[in-house]
Amino acid sequence: MTPKQKITSVRLDYALIGIMVLMLVTVVGISVAQLSKTNQHWAQATPQTEPAKPFVPSGNDNGPAESEPGGTRPTTPSPEPARPDSDAQKAGAQPALPAAPAEKMGAPVKH
Repeated sequence: MTPKQKITSVRLDYALIGIMVLMLVTVVGISVAQLSKTNQHWAQATPQTEPAKPFVPSGNDNGPAESEPGGTRPTTPSPEPARPDSDAQKAGAQPALPAAPAEKMGAPVKH
């Protein structure tokens, strides 16, 4: 490579770097302009004058049970398992979820 070719290739490299930097600055400028142009609405909480009423599920008049200090909130009625035990299944209880598919085994991987 002759000295003139080296200078030409270096100038080409610097020109490409300059073009890329100019493109980067353009993209950042457009992004900042878009961000500053959008309307930003901030939520403002208003003070409550009276305490909020507890959520009452439909069909229940008295609301949820009160929690006890250091414990978990009791649920009424108690949650049922997704898979009833065998006695319950014999009595006619249906599982809440369908049976999981069996795992598929492939051939062992040979090294």
